[in-house]
Amino acid sequence: MDNNQTETSVLFDEPGPRGKRNIRIANWIGGIVVVALAVLILMRLHNPPDGENQLDWQLWLPALDFEAWTDFYLPGLWMTIKAAAVAVVGSMIFGLLFGIGRLLPSNILKGVSSVIVEFCRAVPVLMFMIFFWRFFAFAGVKGASYWAVVLALILYNGSVVAELVRSGVGNLPGGQREASLALGLTRTQSLMKIEVPQALYAMLPAAVTQLVVVLKDTALGSIIMYTDLLQESRRLGSMYFNILQTLVVAGVIYFIVCWMLSELAEWLPSRMQTRTAAPAEAEPMAPIAIMDASNVNQIAVAKELGEDHYGGAPRRYHVRHRGSNATARGWRKDRYMQGYDPNHPDILPDQHHIELPEFPELPHPKSSKTKKDDKGDKDKQ
Repeated sequence: MDNNQTETSVLFDEPGPRGKRNIRIANWIGGIVVVALAVLILMRLHNPPDGENQLDWQLWLPALDFEAWTDFYLPGLWMTIKAAAVAVVGSMIFGLLFGIGRLLPSNILKGVSSVIVEFCRAVPVLMFMIFFWRFFAFAGVKGASYWAVVLALILYNGSVVAELVRSGVGNLPGGQREASLALGLTRTQSLMKIEVPQALYAMLPAAVTQLVVVLKDTALGSIIMYTDLLQESRRLGSMYFNILQTLVVAGVIYFIVCWMLSELAEWLPSRMQTRTAAPAEAEPMAPIAIMDASNVNQIAVAKELGEDHYGGAPRRYHVRHRGSNATARGWRKDRYMQGYDPNHPDILPDQHHIELPEFPELPHPKSSKTKKDDKGDKDKQ
């Protein structure tokens, strides 16, 4: 079963023939409604009641020429990425500090961190931007609008990252902390050395998804005169009186960049699984019975014959052939002796045989007992 079928079965039961017919009819009706709305919008743009044709190529040409990209779109996109990059780094630092602060055993640090995080989550981002912009302007700080945008994004998105850290640590199995405390670590040491590193690795896909939010929220900086992509597209539209066309181009640029970040967020979990999940391999089983069709020895012999005579796949381990008295411990011992045990650090992958040291022969117990008996007989005589 593929992933799509699995997700569908989890969401709802597979519909029957009548349900499939109703879904098909609803899809056709929805498609027709969307096409009709698109046609009406294009007709309205082509022939507005009081205005010129918005689909005229003369209005689209200034929004798509080379100078528009070099003088407006690309500089605005650079300022957007510049603010978003600094805000992302600051959000990670802010989120780590206050996310860990909410998990520390100290009630004072936990209370202060909780108040700061909840306050930053409750206040709108735009209000933060306006407040910082006015403050930096009165203080005479150069680039007041840029720093206002960056700090506002850090406070809001940092509080979201702090919640991700707290939820990531809370979702870890309880045995992690119990084992660390049993080893003699304190709560703080367990948190910093064991729990938080695992939570960071688990929350990484969600943190990448938060990049899309940071990038889109930079557009709010145009209200405080920050020269981002939205502000530059508005300036270009005011010069040629084609504000609709320039905003459409800016929207397409935003869509492409956010789509790339979304693809990165989807690709990252699968990449992390390939780097952390080891291939599962079944443990060798002992033979069940000497005449049983599922006997492991018989299956191993068949695979060996298939390899030698019928071109079968090469074996990873040597085959151990024994009778019905063979044990699972003996099978694991053979894997170790033949050099294929992956859990043993001293064995290389290409090592196929280990020579066991020869031990000197010990005297037989019976012979030693006989000598003692002879000595006793001599004493009696």
